Amino acid sequence: MESIKALNGVGPQRAKILEKKGIKTVEDLLYYFPRDYEDRTKFCEIRDIKDGENACISATVYSPAREAQIRKNFTIYSMTVFDESGQLKVLWYNNRFVKGAFKTGDKVLFYGKVNVRGRHKEIENPVYEKEEKQHFIGKIVPIYPLSKNLTQKMVATLMEEAIKRAGELEEYLPSGIRKKYGICEINFAMKNIHFPENFSNYQSARKRFVFEELLLLRLALMKRRVNNQNALRTPFADTECVGEFIKTLPYQLTKAQTRAISEICADFAKNTAMNRLLEGDVGSGKTVVAAAGMYVAFKNGFQSAIMAPTEILAFQHFECFSQFFDGTDIKIAFLTKSTKNKQKMYEDIKNGVYDIIIGTNALISDKVIYKNLGFAVTDEQHRFGVSQRAELTEKGENPNSLIMTATPIPRTLSLILYGDLDISVLDELPPGRKPVLTYAVGEDMRKRVYAFLEKNVKSGMQAYVVCPLIEESETQDLKNAKELFEKLSKYFRGIKFGLMHGKMKAEEKDSVMRDFLDKKIDVLVSTTVIEVGVNVPNSNIMIIENAERFGLATLHQLRGRVGRAGEQAYCIMIAEKSGELVKKRMETMCRSNDGFYISEQDLKLRGPGDFFGTRQHGLPEMKIANLVSDTDILKLADSAAEDIIKKSEQISPYEEKILFEKVGNVIPESVVLN
Repeated sequence: MESIKALNGVGPQRAKILEKKGIKTVEDLLYYFPRDYEDRTKFCEIRDIKDGENACISATVYSPAREAQIRKNFTIYSMTVFDESGQLKVLWYNNRFVKGAFKTGDKVLFYGKVNVRGRHKEIENPVYEKEEKQHFIGKIVPIYPLSKNLTQKMVATLMEEAIKRAGELEEYLPSGIRKKYGICEINFAMKNIHFPENFSNYQSARKRFVFEELLLLRLALMKRRVNNQNALRTPFADTECVGEFIKTLPYQLTKAQTRAISEICADFAKNTAMNRLLEGDVGSGKTVVAAAGMYVAFKNGFQSAIMAPTEILAFQHFECFSQFFDGTDIKIAFLTKSTKNKQKMYEDIKNGVYDIIIGTNALISDKVIYKNLGFAVTDEQHRFGVSQRAELTEKGENPNSLIMTATPIPRTLSLILYGDLDISVLDELPPGRKPVLTYAVGEDMRKRVYAFLEKNVKSGMQAYVVCPLIEESETQDLKNAKELFEKLSKYFRGIKFGLMHGKMKAEEKDSVMRDFLDKKIDVLVSTTVIEVGVNVPNSNIMIIENAERFGLATLHQLRGRVGRAGEQAYCIMIAEKSGELVKKRMETMCRSNDGFYISEQDLKLRGPGDFFGTRQHGLPEMKIANLVSDTDILKLADSAAEDIIKKSEQISPYEEKILFEKVGNVIPESVVLN
């Protein structure tokens, strides 16, 4: 496609402005979609216009525009126009171009906001066109995202020329797919997404481009998945041995855990590398599923590694796996930045002395060489950079890879965020785990909350108090945490308080968490740095200050920090502000402990930004699709992608070729996902 400079009026300066918006070619411009539309099709007479409404008016100039300088840098231009029903005053502010633009008797079309003051009617800063040069009034007009030195008229004029210049666009969605899923043809869609003849045509055009965007992305992700599955490796000869491990457990696995283990073992038996996401709510038992996989890897002569985001979480894994494999021949290493005598451990890992290596990102150090890494596990992947999981798997010859996350993702969103992975879901909690009783209260209940906290702590339990989130300022977060810590320390006598915040070094955080684990601290005052991971079985109260400032996904993660030992636990959300949205969110938290339900509600209320963001996953930004409101079209696109991959719909070789040329441009090969 031609350079954007091929369009009239696009010189070097304007080309630079457009390039900042990602527009380098005529095709880029065509896919620069409007963010909204103005309906300028309905004209009304002056007597019928209403206060505060936008209106289209056809009128005759009674008197040309007059200039009145009110003060320095503020000039009003006004003129009077009329039609058969009455008069209207037209006002512009600081728009010198209208001076001399009109003469008495000119027929002019106006579109703008109307003010009615008694019998006087005014229209402010309207769009205007002479009747004989009517162009953007009398139509549905696109409203584009703008930046400095870009105007709506400029973009719309360039878009008209781009559509003409592009001519007949080649269709690249297969005709059978378009027919099956009710998708319109590209030329009709391109014209009606920018300049719709009516809103019905716009809806058809929008459906086309949302479907197209999501279909290409799904196909690109599926292609990645197929490429992953082509990474050959030695299959595990014996996966039945997992039964030996399961028999040693002192409890019965849930159906979801059994299913996930079966899915992992089925992957192990293949001659291609597993790339699987293990997704489950806090406390759903992901660790034992990973342990089962590690036991199978060991029995087949392979090493396993599990990488955690913090040293204390890695140490908890080390303790947990040590218990799982107590009485077996499995040797476990614990490797972090602070591990002593690392050189000896590096040699032992290389020589295969250790079967399971647990640690932080020290596991991906250049100095760590594995003898035969067959199973790589990353815990809470979103706490790492997108390339670090890849670095861990690169330590072996196409090892099986498992990502674990305690953030439940709605299925529609996981199709996009994790579309290159197979997914196992733990959607039930182990028996005996009591739901956390959750309450939303106002400031007037604070004394009762504190009395409840004191009673529980003095009976031997522990608690968290999470301070308000100030998104703009980590410094303010720190100030809030310190102030709350000091306030509570003075309020309660005989209770030991601890403080943790994001400005602490990792070693300091680990030290505080160890003190909390060892019961040297009764109540931990913290920012959201305690959101994920560490298990403190004795904690049964979570108090969240200014809960209205947190998203549902974060509130649910925070709540998951308590009630880990089977005791009844409580989450008390103190909300200062009220309002319909706050009320809905608090009710959702009080009503349900189901992370998947809560994530669906969070997606509806706040949009997909809370789920880490597509950029963090290496995915392209959406140009037109909305992952909240377009879930129905996403399901259609997913179904169509399956049809294309499985060749269940009739697609000609040429259609397949031009479609996959487009797919190849969606996610460059160099981009690492997740």
